[in-house]
Amino acid sequence: MFGTVNKPYQRPKTLLSQAMDQVATVSVWPRMEPFLLGALQVAPPTKLSLHYLRKMAVYVRSREGCFPLLGWLQWRHIACGKLQLPEELAWLYFETFDLLIGHPAEERLEWAENMSQCSCPRELERQRSMLFVDTLQFLLFLYIQQLNRVSLRTSLIGEEWPSSRSRSPSTSDREAKTSSQNKNWDDQAHLSFVQAHLCEMLELLVEPGQLSGSGQAVRDSQVSLEALQGLSLLLEGSMSCGRTIHPINKLLSRAPLQAQAGYSKLTRCFSLHPLQAWLRQALVVNPFGITACLRSGKKLAWAQQVEGAMKRAKIARNTHMAHPGSKIVLMSQVFRQTLAKDSDKLAGANVKIHRCNEAFIYLLSPLRSVSVEKCRNSTIVLGPVQTSVHIQSCEKVRVVCVAGRLTVGSSSHCTLHALTPTRPLILPGNSALTLGPFHTHYPNLEDHMASVGLAVVPNAWNQPLLLGVEGNVPDPGSYRLLPPTELCPLVVPFEMEGDTCEVPGGLPAIYQDALDQREMSVQDWQKTVKDAHLNKEQRRQFQAIVEQKFHEWLLESGHRQELDSLIPPGMVSTDHSDNDSLVAGRLDIRQEATCRPQGHTPMPC
Repeated sequence: MFGTVNKPYQRPKTLLSQAMDQVATVSVWPRMEPFLLGALQVAPPTKLSLHYLRKMAVYVRSREGCFPLLGWLQWRHIACGKLQLPEELAWLYFETFDLLIGHPAEERLEWAENMSQCSCPRELERQRSMLFVDTLQFLLFLYIQQLNRVSLRTSLIGEEWPSSRSRSPSTSDREAKTSSQNKNWDDQAHLSFVQAHLCEMLELLVEPGQLSGSGQAVRDSQVSLEALQGLSLLLEGSMSCGRTIHPINKLLSRAPLQAQAGYSKLTRCFSLHPLQAWLRQALVVNPFGITACLRSGKKLAWAQQVEGAMKRAKIARNTHMAHPGSKIVLMSQVFRQTLAKDSDKLAGANVKIHRCNEAFIYLLSPLRSVSVEKCRNSTIVLGPVQTSVHIQSCEKVRVVCVAGRLTVGSSSHCTLHALTPTRPLILPGNSALTLGPFHTHYPNLEDHMASVGLAVVPNAWNQPLLLGVEGNVPDPGSYRLLPPTELCPLVVPFEMEGDTCEVPGGLPAIYQDALDQREMSVQDWQKTVKDAHLNKEQRRQFQAIVEQKFHEWLLESGHRQELDSLIPPGMVSTDHSDNDSLVAGRLDIRQEATCRPQGHTPMPC
C-alpha cells in the first residue's frame, strides 16, 4: 500500500537467546545483614584468621557430628580446645550467628522460656547443647569477622592519593561515606571485602580432598551445589533487573546460569575457577544498601521550630521497595526536636540514627536493628529490636530498649536502660557508662515483643561482657550499674491502643523498693503540708515558691525543652505527598499512626 514502509524482518528470539539475555543482566551483591549484624565491631582474634579457619574447615568435615550441622558442644571443643579462645567468646560468636539467622518468633519465645528455667550451670549447658547451626555458613560468618580487622597499611598511609583519573565524589557519595563511617553499614566496603576475599571464601566450601597440603584449592577443585548454600549467607541476586531476589544457591540452580558458572551435571558440582570468574563478573554493590537509599530512597522533611532552632533534620528510607532483611531507615541531624513514630513502615527495618543532638526520639514499632552513632544529649526510646542495638561514638545519650543484644563502643556518659536476653557488650573506648533496668512501657509493647520473639526472661541487662582486642579487656571502671535511688520511670507521653499498662516483667526488686520508699516520702511530705494548717495567703505563697523552684529545675536539667517540644506546633510536615511523614513534637495523626499526645506531659521525678 502506498505510504507504508517495510520494516526489516527480525527473527523472533528463541528460548536460548532469551535465556542468554537474562544471563547477561544477572546481578549478584553482598547481603547487608551478615555484615551489619554479624560482624562484631571490634578486631577479631588472630585465631580466626584464614589459616586457622582452613584447619577448622577440614576438621569439621572429618569429625562425626560436625557436618552439615555444628552443635554448641562441638564448636566449644574446637574454639576452646583447638583455637584457645575463651569460652565466653566462643559462645558470643555462636549466639551472634544464631541471632542473625531468622527463626520464627514462636521458636525464639520457646527458647527463652527454656533458658529462663535453667537453675544451674549444668542445666544451662544442657540447653545450649541443643543449639545447632549450618556448619559452612558459620565458617563464613567467622571469616567475615575480618571486616573490622585493622589494616596497618591503611592506618599508616590512609587512602590512596587522588589522581586525574579519580572522579570527584557526588553529593550522595559524600553523604553515604559520612553515614557509613563504620564498615558494618558501608555497602561499598561489603562489596570490596567480597571481591578481595572471594577466592578464600570459596576455598572454605571445597571438600578437604580437593585442597593442597596448605589448605588452598587446586586447579580442578569443585564446589557442590549443596556447599554453595553456605555462600547464600553472604550473597543474593536477581535476573534481568527483576524484583524477585534469590539467594545465590537458588539463583545458580537455573540451567542458563549454571552453564556460565561451570556447573557439571555429571558431578553435580561447579568448577571452582569458572564459578569464581562468573561471580566476579556479576558482583555489584547492593541495590538496597545505604548508598542507594541516600540516592533514590524516599526523603522526608518536616518543619520544626523550637527555641528558634532552624536546622532541618533529614530522613531517607527504602522500606517501600526493599525486601525483608534490606529495609533501611536513616535519620540524621535531628536537632532540638521531639519526633515519634508508630508505623508499619518501620516494622522490620534496620534503623540508623546519626548525628542527632538535643533530640527526643520515639520509634514505637517492632524493629530489626538499630544503630545510634555520633549523637549527643539525646533520649531515644525504641520498640522491641529483634537483633541488636549498637551505640557508637555517642555522648550523654539515653537509650531505652528491649533488644536481642545491646552493644556500646567509644561512648561516654551514656545511660542504657535495657531488657535483653544476652549479655550487653562493652567494647573498647567507653567511659562513664550507666546500665539500668528497662523502666517504661507503652500499650502495644508486649504485642510487639511477641511479634519479634522477645520475652521478659531471661534478662541479662546487669551482666555486661567486656570485649577487647587479643585479651586486652576494656577498663571495668568504664561502666556502673544504676543505683536504685537514681531510677526514675520513663513515661511515654502518647496515647496508643493496647493492653500493656506496666513495665513488662516489672522492675527488679531493689529498684521497686526504692520507688516505694520515694512514694512514701512524697506521702509524708503531703501529710506535713496538710498538718501545717496554712491559711489561704500562706498556701498561695507556698505554691508560688514551689512552682518557681520547679521551673528553675526544669531549665537547669534541660527537661523544659523536652516538655515544650511535646506541645503540637502549628506547623506540620512540608511533605504532604507521603502518608509516612513525620511531625515535630507529636506523632503524625493519620490512619497508620495510632499514637496521639496525651493531655498531660511526663512529669519529672
